[in-house]
Amino acid sequence: MHNEESFFADPRNWVVVAFFLFFILFGKKIWGALSGMLDARAVSVKAELEEASRLRREAEAMLRDAEKQRLDALAEAKVLIAGARAEAGRLTAAAAAEAEFSAKRREQMAIDRIAAAEKAAVDDVRLAAADIATTAARQVMAEGISADADAVLIDQAIAQLPTALAARRAA
Repeated sequence: MHNEESFFADPRNWVVVAFFLFFILFGKKIWGALSGMLDARAVSVKAELEEASRLRREAEAMLRDAEKQRLDALAEAKVLIAGARAEAGRLTAAAAAEAEFSAKRREQMAIDRIAAAEKAAVDDVRLAAADIATTAARQVMAEGISADADAVLIDQAIAQLPTALAARRAA
């Protein structure tokens, strides 16, 4: 025959009943604690994600600012380089013009000195020629020019005087 045992006699049934009673009595508290922990973890993960997103936005903003500053600095450097090149060109042109002006001035001064030296030499030659002519004239007159010949020479010299003065003024 078959010996049937009762439902409560089997220990497996007691384990199942205890399991259900445990979850009925403590399930709500355990479920609340587990869901609270999971919710807290979800909140902290969400906060970390928001913080990461905020940090990423800040980093992107800083990157844009740094890129803008780099471009501004590059543009400013280009402007400074262009200004420096223009200034260097201007200074080079000014120095060349000053050197050319100085050279022309020195050349003019040399030409003026040469002209003055030539004039002094010509004047010295004229004075020497006048002295020689005067000495020669004295000798000729001392050797015998008559009063009539003397008057003719004086008249000729007076007649040539305007021509000689005009020649001197031109020189």
